[in-house]
Amino acid sequence: MRTILPFAAALALLFALPAQAAEHVVNQKGKAFSLKRMAVQQGDSVKFVNDDPFSHNVFSLSDVKSFDLGSYGQGLAKSVLMDKPGMVEVECAVHPDMKLMIEVKK
Repeated sequence: MRTILPFAAALALLFALPAQAAEHVVNQKGKAFSLKRMAVQQGDSVKFVNDDPFSHNVFSLSDVKSFDLGSYGQGLAKSVLMDKPGMVEVECAVHPDMKLMIEVKK
């Protein structure tokens, strides 16, 4: 019985811990995001990787998550933490046709 109690306590602690946040990767190639829509969990981050030979400037003016990653060139990446649930519309200031919708789930 003594060996079962520590195991049961450890198991209960494991299930009480919050889930690990994930990192999702969105590539930028050919003046487009690799996805048009995606869903992530609250607390996850989205990493934007520039695979184009020119700069991108990823931003969002959404109420849920407003950000501006600034201009960054080929081979570079920048990340954004999605900390509130809702819809986030992402665009590129350099290439206005680049659009991505991110649903952040609670």
